[in-house]
Amino acid sequence: MHRVKQALISVSDKEGVVALATQLRELGVSLLSTGGTAKLLQQEGIAVTEVSDYTGFPEMLDGRVKTLHPKVHGGLLARRDLAEHMQALERHGIGTIDLLVVNMYPFQQTVARPDCTLEEAIENIDIGGPAMLRAAAKNHHGVAVVVDPQDYSRVLADIRGHGGVGDALRFELARKVYAHTAHYDGAIANYLGGVQPNGAHDPYPQTLSMQFERVQTMRYGENPHQAAAFYREAQPAAGALSHYRQLQGKELSYNNIADADAAWECVKTFEEPACVIVKHANPCGVAIATDAAQAYAKAFSTDPTSAFGGIIAFNQPLDGATAEQVSRQFVEVLIAPGFDEAARRVFAAKQNVRLLEIPLGRASNRFDLKRVGGGLLVQSPDERNMDAGELKVVTRLAPTPAQLSDLLFAWRVAKFVKSNAIVFCGEGRTLGVGAGQMSRIDSARIASIKAANASLELKGSVVASDAFFPFRDGLDVVVDAGAVAIIQPGGSVRDDEVIAAADERGVAMVFTGVRHFRH
Repeated sequence: MHRVKQALISVSDKEGVVALATQLRELGVSLLSTGGTAKLLQQEGIAVTEVSDYTGFPEMLDGRVKTLHPKVHGGLLARRDLAEHMQALERHGIGTIDLLVVNMYPFQQTVARPDCTLEEAIENIDIGGPAMLRAAAKNHHGVAVVVDPQDYSRVLADIRGHGGVGDALRFELARKVYAHTAHYDGAIANYLGGVQPNGAHDPYPQTLSMQFERVQTMRYGENPHQAAAFYREAQPAAGALSHYRQLQGKELSYNNIADADAAWECVKTFEEPACVIVKHANPCGVAIATDAAQAYAKAFSTDPTSAFGGIIAFNQPLDGATAEQVSRQFVEVLIAPGFDEAARRVFAAKQNVRLLEIPLGRASNRFDLKRVGGGLLVQSPDERNMDAGELKVVTRLAPTPAQLSDLLFAWRVAKFVKSNAIVFCGEGRTLGVGAGQMSRIDSARIASIKAANASLELKGSVVASDAFFPFRDGLDVVVDAGAVAIIQPGGSVRDDEVIAAADERGVAMVFTGVRHFRH
C-alpha cells in the first residue's frame, strides 16, 4: 500500500468536497486543485495549490487546457514499482499524485434542458477530467481514484487507518471509474448521434449506448438450465421497479422480477386505490375501490385459482387489515409503496413472502427494449391512456355513464394483458381475462370460461379488446356471454360489419383509435 501524500481534487459536483479536503489536510495530505474547486477550498481556509502554479503553465483556451500537462499525468501514470519510472519523475521534478478526486462537466444535466443548444452541449464535454480519470484508474496499483462523493468516507477511513488506500478498494474504485467514463461517453454519443442537420434532435440516435449496473446474480433464469442476473439502469425512471427495497423474503428470482414489473407497471397507472394480481406476466385480477382491502378482495375473486402463487401489487401503503386478507393466500411477491407496522407483523410469520417497498411514481422507462438475434428493437413506452372525450361512439346505442367508467377501466387493464387480449369488467373490477391467444375469438371464449369458473356473472358487463375485431364472431361471443358495451380500437376493413353486428345485438360500442398490442 502506497502512502497518500498528495491529492488532486477537481470536481463539478461540490457535494462533500470541503469536508473531504479538510480531513485530507488534517491527515497531512497536500492538495492540488483547479478553477472553481480551488476557489471554494481557499474561501474555506483550506491550503491548496492551484494546478497552474504547480505545473508552471497557466490555464488557457477558456479553461480547456489546464490539467493536460506532464506534471499531472506523469504524477498519475508513473508506476511506483518501476525504478525507471520513479527516476524519470525525479529528473523532471514531478511528484506523484496518490489520490485523484474528479467528477466531470455536467453534460447530461445540460442536454436535459429543453433550451440546450448544440454549442452549450459541446462546451460541456469534459476532456481533462476523463483523461485524468483513465490515467489514474489504469495506474490504480499506485493511485486511488474517486469519482463518486459517496466513496469519500471509505477512502478517508483507509487513509486514517493505514496511511493509504487498500488494494481492494483501489481496484473497486478504478472499476467504477471506467463504468462512469463509459456512461459519460455514451451519453455524449447518444446526444450527438441524434442531432439532425436542421437542428432537430432524433430520440433514436445513430448509435445507442446504454448502461446498467448489476444488482444481483440469480440462481437461474427463466428456467433452471439458464444463468441470469438482474441489472439496474444507471438513472431509472421515478417509481421504476428497480427502486425496490426488499423488506423480507427469499431472494427474488428472474420470473419474480419479470412478473413484479408487470404488476407494478399496471397498478401505478390508477389514481384510485387499486390492486393488481399477476401470474405469468398477465393480470389475472385487477380492481379499484375505496381502499386497498376492498380492491384486493375484488381482484382476487376474478380468478382465485390463477392468483395462487401470484404477484400482488398495491398503489397504496398496506395496512394490517389488508395484510391479514392477503396472508390467507399463497403469494410469491407483495409490492406496495409502504407497509405499516401491523402489516409487517402479519408477514413476519411468513418469511418466504417477498415484500417489496417501491416509492410510487408515474414515470415510464425512456425506451422499451426487445432483444432479437443480433439486434435490438427499441420503442417508446406505451403510456397512452384514454379520456372519455376521446372515445368515438360508433353504435346507435351509447354507453351509460357507469358503463363508460367501466369501459375506460377495462381499456386500461387490457393494455397490460398479452395479445390477443379480451377483458370483461364491471363495477371497477375484472371479471374474466383472456390473454395471449393466436386468435381473438379464442381469447374471448377463454375470458368467458374464466369468469364462469370463478362463478362471476357477465350479464351487464363491459369488454375491452386490445386490437380490433377482425370479424363479428368475436363480438358475438362476448355479447352471448353477457356483455352490453364494448371498447376497441377500430380500424378493421370489416368495421362496418362489426358495428352492424353490435347494433343488431343491441349493445354499445366505442372506438379508441389506439391499439395496445403487448407481445
